[in-house]
Amino acid sequence: MKKKIAVLTGAGISAESGLKTFRDSDGLWEGHDVTKVATPEAWARDRALVLEFYNQRRKQALEVKPNPGHLALATLQEFFEVVIITQNIDALHEKAGSSNVLHLHGEISKVRSTLDPELIYELEGWELKEGDKCGKGSQLRPHIVWFGEPVPMMEPAIREALSADIFIVAGTSLVVYPAAGLLDFIRPEVPKFVVDPKIPETATGNNFYLYEEPASTGLPKVKEYLIKNYHEQIHT
Repeated sequence: MKKKIAVLTGAGISAESGLKTFRDSDGLWEGHDVTKVATPEAWARDRALVLEFYNQRRKQALEVKPNPGHLALATLQEFFEVVIITQNIDALHEKAGSSNVLHLHGEISKVRSTLDPELIYELEGWELKEGDKCGKGSQLRPHIVWFGEPVPMMEPAIREALSADIFIVAGTSLVVYPAAGLLDFIRPEVPKFVVDPKIPETATGNNFYLYEEPASTGLPKVKEYLIKNYHEQIHT
Protein backbone atom coordinates (compact mmCIF):
# COMPACT_ATOMS: atom_id res chain seq x y z
CA MET A 1 0.00 0.00 0.00
CA LYS A 2 1.36 3.41 -0.98
CA LYS A 3 2.18 5.95 1.69
CA LYS A 4 0.05 9.09 1.58
CA ILE A 5 1.63 12.51 1.08
CA ALA A 6 -0.36 15.67 1.78
CA VAL A 7 1.12 18.85 0.33
CA LEU A 8 0.19 22.42 1.27
CA THR A 9 1.28 24.99 -1.33
CA GLY A 10 1.04 28.76 -1.30
CA ALA A 11 1.72 31.81 -3.43
CA GLY A 12 5.49 31.30 -3.51
CA ILE A 13 5.37 28.35 -5.89
CA SER A 14 3.10 30.23 -8.32
CA ALA A 15 5.22 33.37 -8.10
CA GLU A 16 8.15 31.38 -9.45
CA SER A 17 6.11 30.72 -12.59
CA GLY A 18 5.51 34.45 -12.99
CA LEU A 19 2.21 35.00 -11.18
CA LYS A 20 2.10 38.05 -8.96
CA THR A 21 0.99 37.76 -5.34
CA PHE A 22 -0.71 40.50 -3.33
CA ARG A 23 1.59 39.63 -0.46
CA ASP A 24 4.49 41.33 -2.18
CA SER A 25 6.26 44.03 -0.20
CA ASP A 26 3.64 46.76 -0.66
CA GLY A 27 0.66 44.55 0.10
CA LEU A 28 -0.93 45.42 -3.24
CA TRP A 29 -1.97 43.04 -6.00
CA GLU A 30 -0.68 44.64 -9.21
CA GLY A 31 -1.53 48.07 -7.85
CA HIS A 32 -4.88 47.12 -6.30
CA ASP A 33 -5.78 47.20 -2.63
CA VAL A 34 -7.24 43.73 -2.08
CA THR A 35 -10.18 45.15 -0.15
CA LYS A 36 -11.22 46.93 -3.37
CA VAL A 37 -11.22 43.79 -5.52
CA ALA A 38 -11.32 40.64 -3.39
CA THR A 39 -14.17 41.04 -0.90
CA PRO A 40 -17.98 40.69 -1.09
CA GLU A 41 -18.17 44.41 -0.33
CA ALA A 42 -16.00 45.18 -3.35
CA TRP A 43 -18.31 43.10 -5.55
CA ALA A 44 -21.34 44.99 -4.28
CA ARG A 45 -19.61 48.37 -4.66
CA ASP A 46 -17.90 48.09 -8.05
CA ARG A 47 -18.70 44.89 -9.93
CA ALA A 48 -17.05 46.10 -13.14
CA LEU A 49 -13.71 46.65 -11.36
CA VAL A 50 -13.81 43.21 -9.74
CA LEU A 51 -14.67 41.51 -13.04
CA GLU A 52 -11.84 43.29 -14.84
CA PHE A 53 -9.37 42.52 -12.07
CA TYR A 54 -10.07 38.79 -12.25
CA ASN A 55 -10.16 38.85 -16.04
CA GLN A 56 -6.58 40.09 -15.98
CA ARG A 57 -5.58 37.48 -13.38
CA ARG A 58 -7.24 34.80 -15.51
CA LYS A 59 -5.53 36.00 -18.67
CA GLN A 60 -2.16 35.93 -16.95
CA ALA A 61 -2.79 32.48 -15.44
CA LEU A 62 -3.43 31.04 -18.91
CA GLU A 63 -0.03 32.26 -20.11
CA VAL A 64 2.23 30.80 -17.42
CA LYS A 65 3.70 27.32 -17.16
CA PRO A 66 4.46 24.98 -14.25
CA ASN A 67 7.96 25.17 -12.80
CA PRO A 68 10.18 22.33 -11.52
CA GLY A 69 8.45 22.48 -8.14
CA HIS A 70 5.06 21.69 -9.64
CA LEU A 71 6.59 18.97 -11.80
CA ALA A 72 8.35 17.34 -8.84
CA LEU A 73 5.05 17.05 -6.95
CA ALA A 74 3.37 15.52 -10.01
CA THR A 75 6.17 12.94 -10.30
CA LEU A 76 5.63 11.82 -6.71
CA GLN A 77 2.27 10.37 -7.78
CA GLU A 78 4.17 7.49 -9.40
CA PHE A 79 5.42 6.36 -5.99
CA PHE A 80 2.92 7.66 -3.41
CA GLU A 81 -0.71 8.60 -2.94
CA VAL A 82 -0.51 12.39 -3.23
CA VAL A 83 -3.09 15.06 -2.42
CA ILE A 84 -2.21 18.69 -3.01
CA ILE A 85 -3.98 21.26 -0.86
CA THR A 86 -3.30 24.61 -2.45
CA GLN A 87 -4.06 28.17 -1.47
CA ASN A 88 -3.47 29.17 -5.09
CA ILE A 89 -6.29 29.82 -7.53
CA ASP A 90 -4.34 28.95 -10.68
CA ALA A 91 -4.24 25.53 -12.37
CA LEU A 92 -0.46 25.11 -12.44
CA HIS A 93 -0.57 21.91 -10.37
CA GLU A 94 -3.06 20.40 -12.80
CA LYS A 95 -1.00 21.58 -15.78
CA ALA A 96 2.01 19.82 -14.27
CA GLY A 97 0.06 16.57 -14.10
CA SER A 98 -1.14 16.41 -10.50
CA SER A 99 -4.50 14.63 -10.48
CA ASN A 100 -5.69 15.17 -6.88
CA VAL A 101 -5.75 18.90 -6.16
CA LEU A 102 -7.91 20.57 -3.52
CA HIS A 103 -8.24 24.34 -4.00
CA LEU A 104 -8.87 26.07 -0.67
CA HIS A 105 -9.43 29.52 -2.16
CA GLY A 106 -11.26 28.63 -5.36
CA GLU A 107 -10.19 28.42 -8.99
CA ILE A 108 -9.58 31.31 -11.37
CA SER A 109 -10.65 29.23 -14.38
CA LYS A 110 -14.15 28.71 -12.96
CA VAL A 111 -17.15 30.95 -12.33
CA ARG A 112 -20.26 30.40 -10.27
CA SER A 113 -23.78 31.64 -9.77
CA THR A 114 -24.41 34.50 -7.37
CA LEU A 115 -27.79 32.88 -6.61
CA ASP A 116 -26.75 29.25 -6.13
CA PRO A 117 -23.14 28.59 -5.01
CA GLU A 118 -23.48 24.98 -6.19
CA LEU A 119 -23.77 26.12 -9.82
CA ILE A 120 -20.14 26.19 -10.93
CA TYR A 121 -18.95 26.44 -14.53
CA GLU A 122 -15.64 26.13 -16.34
CA LEU A 123 -15.12 29.45 -18.12
CA GLU A 124 -14.11 29.31 -21.76
CA GLY A 125 -11.27 31.74 -22.35
CA TRP A 126 -10.36 34.42 -19.82
CA GLU A 127 -13.15 36.98 -19.88
CA LEU A 128 -16.21 37.10 -17.61
CA LYS A 129 -18.53 39.97 -18.47
CA GLU A 130 -21.36 41.89 -16.89
CA GLY A 131 -24.53 40.12 -18.02
CA ASP A 132 -23.02 36.64 -18.17
CA LYS A 133 -25.59 34.60 -16.25
CA CYS A 134 -26.02 31.16 -14.74
CA GLY A 135 -28.78 28.73 -15.69
CA LYS A 136 -31.04 30.33 -13.07
CA GLY A 137 -30.60 33.81 -14.51
CA SER A 138 -28.24 35.41 -11.98
CA GLN A 139 -24.94 37.13 -12.71
CA LEU A 140 -21.88 34.88 -12.65
CA ARG A 141 -19.00 35.75 -10.33
CA PRO A 142 -15.42 34.46 -10.02
CA HIS A 143 -15.26 31.08 -8.27
CA ILE A 144 -12.95 32.55 -5.63
CA VAL A 145 -13.11 32.59 -1.85
CA TRP A 146 -12.93 36.28 -1.08
CA PHE A 147 -11.66 37.79 2.15
CA GLY A 148 -14.42 37.57 4.72
CA GLU A 149 -16.05 34.52 3.14
CA PRO A 150 -16.02 30.99 4.61
CA VAL A 151 -13.58 28.41 3.23
CA PRO A 152 -15.79 25.41 2.38
CA MET A 153 -12.90 23.17 1.33
CA MET A 154 -11.22 23.49 4.71
CA GLU A 155 -12.98 20.46 6.21
CA PRO A 156 -11.92 18.11 3.38
CA ALA A 157 -8.39 19.52 3.71
CA ILE A 158 -8.35 18.71 7.43
CA ARG A 159 -9.42 15.14 6.70
CA GLU A 160 -6.56 14.77 4.23
CA ALA A 161 -4.08 16.21 6.73
CA LEU A 162 -5.21 13.85 9.49
CA SER A 163 -4.59 10.80 7.32
CA ALA A 164 -1.21 11.86 5.88
CA ASP A 165 1.91 9.72 6.36
CA ILE A 166 4.13 12.55 5.09
CA PHE A 167 3.43 16.30 4.99
CA ILE A 168 5.04 18.86 2.68
CA VAL A 169 4.71 22.64 2.91
CA ALA A 170 5.98 24.73 -0.01
CA GLY A 171 5.82 28.41 -0.93
CA THR A 172 3.75 29.59 2.00
CA SER A 173 4.51 31.66 5.07
CA LEU A 174 2.10 29.64 7.24
CA VAL A 175 0.55 32.86 8.53
CA VAL A 176 -2.63 32.90 6.43
CA TYR A 177 -5.49 31.22 8.26
CA PRO A 178 -7.34 28.95 8.15
CA ALA A 179 -4.85 27.18 5.83
CA ALA A 180 -1.92 27.65 8.23
CA GLY A 181 -3.90 25.76 10.86
CA LEU A 182 -3.57 22.53 8.87
CA LEU A 183 -0.21 22.00 10.53
CA ASP A 184 -2.07 21.44 13.82
CA PHE A 185 -3.82 18.39 12.35
CA ILE A 186 -0.68 16.55 11.30
CA ARG A 187 0.12 13.68 13.66
CA PRO A 188 3.29 14.34 15.73
CA GLU A 189 5.18 11.35 14.31
CA VAL A 190 4.61 12.38 10.68
CA PRO A 191 7.71 13.78 8.91
CA LYS A 192 7.16 17.37 7.79
CA PHE A 193 9.14 18.88 4.91
CA VAL A 194 9.09 22.68 4.69
CA VAL A 195 10.39 24.40 1.55
CA ASP A 196 10.57 28.20 1.48
CA PRO A 197 13.25 30.92 1.13
CA LYS A 198 12.17 32.08 4.58
CA ILE A 199 11.33 29.21 6.91
CA PRO A 200 8.19 30.02 8.97
CA GLU A 201 8.72 30.34 12.73
CA THR A 202 6.01 27.73 13.29
CA ALA A 203 8.11 25.09 11.51
CA THR A 204 9.85 23.91 14.66
CA GLY A 205 9.87 20.74 16.69
CA ASN A 206 10.42 17.08 16.02
CA ASN A 207 10.31 15.53 12.56
CA PHE A 208 10.79 18.76 10.63
CA TYR A 209 13.02 18.77 7.54
CA LEU A 210 13.76 22.33 6.44
CA TYR A 211 14.79 23.44 2.94
CA GLU A 212 15.51 27.16 3.02
CA GLU A 213 15.16 27.77 -0.71
CA PRO A 214 12.51 28.34 -3.40
CA ALA A 215 10.03 25.58 -4.23
CA SER A 216 11.45 25.22 -7.74
CA THR A 217 14.78 23.97 -6.36
CA GLY A 218 13.71 22.57 -2.98
CA LEU A 219 10.83 20.34 -4.07
CA PRO A 220 12.92 18.32 -6.56
CA LYS A 221 15.30 17.60 -3.66
CA VAL A 222 12.42 16.57 -1.40
CA LYS A 223 11.09 14.35 -4.18
CA GLU A 224 14.40 12.49 -4.48
CA TYR A 225 14.71 12.15 -0.72
CA LEU A 226 11.21 10.73 -0.33
CA ILE A 227 11.56 8.25 -3.18
CA LYS A 228 14.84 7.01 -1.75
CA ASN A 229 13.90 6.89 1.92
CA TYR A 230 10.15 6.25 2.05
CA HIS A 231 9.13 4.56 -1.19
CA GLU A 232 11.71 1.83 -0.74
CA GLN A 233 10.53 1.15 2.81
CA ILE A 234 7.38 -0.53 1.55
CA HIS A 235 9.16 -2.65 -1.02
CA THR A 236 11.77 -4.29 1.24
